[in-house]
This record gives sequence, structure tokens and C-alpha cells, in this order.
Amino acid sequence: MMSALAAAMNGAEVVLLEKNEKLGKKIYITGKGRCNLTNYCDRETFLKNCMANPKFLYSAINGLDSYETVEMFNNLGLETKVERANRVFPVSEHASDVTKVLEKTLRDYGVTIQLNTCVKGIVSENGRFKAVKTNRGELEADSCIIATGGISYPSTGSTGDGYIFARSLGHTVTDTVPSLVGLKTKELFVRDAEGLSLKNIAVKATVNGKMIYNEQGEMLFTHNGISGPLILTLSSIICGDLAAGKEVKVFIDLKPALDNSELDARILKDFSEMINREFKNSLGKLLPASLVPVIVSLSGINADKKVNEITAEERKKLVSLIKGVELNIARSGGFEEAVITRGGVSTKEINPKTMESKLVAGVYFAGELIDVDALTGGFNLQIAWSTGYAAGTAAGQSW
Repeated sequence: MMSALAAAMNGAEVVLLEKNEKLGKKIYITGKGRCNLTNYCDRETFLKNCMANPKFLYSAINGLDSYETVEMFNNLGLETKVERANRVFPVSEHASDVTKVLEKTLRDYGVTIQLNTCVKGIVSENGRFKAVKTNRGELEADSCIIATGGISYPSTGSTGDGYIFARSLGHTVTDTVPSLVGLKTKELFVRDAEGLSLKNIAVKATVNGKMIYNEQGEMLFTHNGISGPLILTLSSIICGDLAAGKEVKVFIDLKPALDNSELDARILKDFSEMINREFKNSLGKLLPASLVPVIVSLSGINADKKVNEITAEERKKLVSLIKGVELNIARSGGFEEAVITRGGVSTKEINPKTMESKLVAGVYFAGELIDVDALTGGFNLQIAWSTGYAAGTAAGQSW
């Protein structure tokens, strides 16, 4: 949509081909239906949050940064607000309003929108784009922008079509893996805490024994693993390592505000107030209820043992456990639950200023289809807006 709009704003006659029954299907599910449409930050901060090939995005973000994106949407009639961590949302809190304002503007600029149109292939001749084959026939044009997304959330239409088109034109597509996705653990006890959201905890992670991650924030237990903001960010860092079969361990510090001695003192205080209780009933003030049985089991301390009988050595092990619950990661979640796809059309074969193919003149790429991605917080949608704007502007000016 951004590509089509930018091209039309530059005077081009534009046809937008959409395989779904409506535009912006993936937008509807972003930000839990609220659409975190960008992150209100400077260009340097944006690029720091880009995980793959950030240098490739220099020109695109210079052409349309997050401040300019917000201003553009505001001018188009979408009221926005900035929330925690500079995340930008529509004031209405409806993702559909982002799509509505884009669709209205596209129609205002005379863009022809063809829904339920499946592209079957891209036709090139003598190193130049010629036409697009669809289920409705062949459509000739001067240029073509491929903005089909990756293969995450395939139910929204992202089924990897763009990779097929790119390869057919001679482009290299780097390995694609799920990113910004929950992690599956070898340990089964996570299911006992399913649905539990933890705040103000710390997560550390190692790859083949080397510490690569240590952050504080929020996470969530699922029926077969872990998820939530900290884990999604971690998944972006380790997705390649998991795909390569490396050993990934996660350690959860349930009480990062307390060091070991302070936590021990806290436990002693709780125990002194419950001196005749069984161990299994003594951690209610320290931990969430659904996590207590898990910690009791992992501690190795007899659940029925009276707290006044627990030894200093047992307490020391309990402290270490609470400060570092160990999880061995079996794999990441699949593309059906991944926010984004890591990998895509090689940036080496795309002009970073225009997003035009270096192999086939008149073909442009935009968005998640390219081998670029970022952390959560609106950065990936900003990649879409910026690369889409660059591609549309270049294609429109060459018309």
C-alpha cells in the first residue's frame, strides 16, 4: 500500500494486485489488533534495533523516517499516540483504521485496486521487467514492485510467493527462519505454569555456553515453552543459532532486584513467619501461586518438609534456583506463530536507494520480503513503510 501510494503521488498510473479479499490483512493482527505502526525514535535508534543488514536501510530511513511516517499518517487523517517505549498506535486503538486511511488515500490518488488477484509469475525480457501473469490474465507495465511479505502468519496471505518470483528472476534468497517467536523448551514443567505472565524478571541466555543475552522485563509461560517481550527479542538474536543446531539455554531470574544474600534473608523471614508450615505452602508471598509447585518440585526439597527443618544448604540451592531457573531450548515456534521472517531476497542484489533489482530493471522489492528485519516495537512496520516509500517513489519517478 505504501509503495502504491508513493508511486501514485509521483504521478504514476498504479495498479495494486492483492491476493486476499481485502487490503492490509496482516495489519489487522499487528499490535494485538491495535497496530503498533512505528517507533517514535531517531534514525540512529531505529537502525540499532535492526537485526539484519541495517546499513542497507540507511537510504530508505533517510527518505522516510519514523517521525515523517507519523506526520504522514496524521496528515492523511489518522490520529496517533505514543505509548511506552515510544511505540506508536492509532488513538482509536483499531488497526483497521490504518488500513482504512491508506485505502481511502490510494483511491483518492486514482490507484486501481484489484482484490482476489493471484500473481502467477513475473515476465522479464532482455534484463527488463515486462509483465505480470495473474489468474485474470497478463498485465503489462513499465515497472513492478514486489511487496508480498515473508512466510510468517501464512493465514494472512504471506505464503512465500515473493521468494518464488525473486528466484525466477535470478535473485538469491537467503535462508528463511521464524523470528520474533516463542521458544519451545525440552522441560515439560512449563505447562504447569501455562498462561503465567511474569513482570520485572531477568532473562539470560547462552549459546554453546557463551552468554549472549541478559535483559530485564516481561515474559510468559506457554503450554510448551516461553514467550512474551523478552523472549521474542531473544528469538531474533538466536534464530540462526537454533537453525544451526547450537545448544541454547535460558536462565530466568525471578528476583533480579535481590542478590543471593538478600533473597536468602527474605526467604528466612518468610520461613520464620510460617515456622510450622510445610515447604510446599511457604512460598506464596515470594512467588506467583502457579509457579510455587514448579519451584518446589525443581528444588529437590521434600514438599511436606516443615520449613524449620530445611537446612542452610537446601536453602542455598533454593536461592540459586529462584535466581536462575534453567530451560533448555528445543526449537523456536513455527512460521504460523512468528511475527516476522528472518532472511529473504539478498540485499546485495538490490539498490538500497531505490529498492530496484540490480538484476532486472523495472523490478523493485519492499518490506519483509527483503533480508532485513528488526526487533519488536514498531520497527518492522517502519521497515515496510520506508522501503515501500523508496520503491514507490523510484518507480513512480521512472514512469
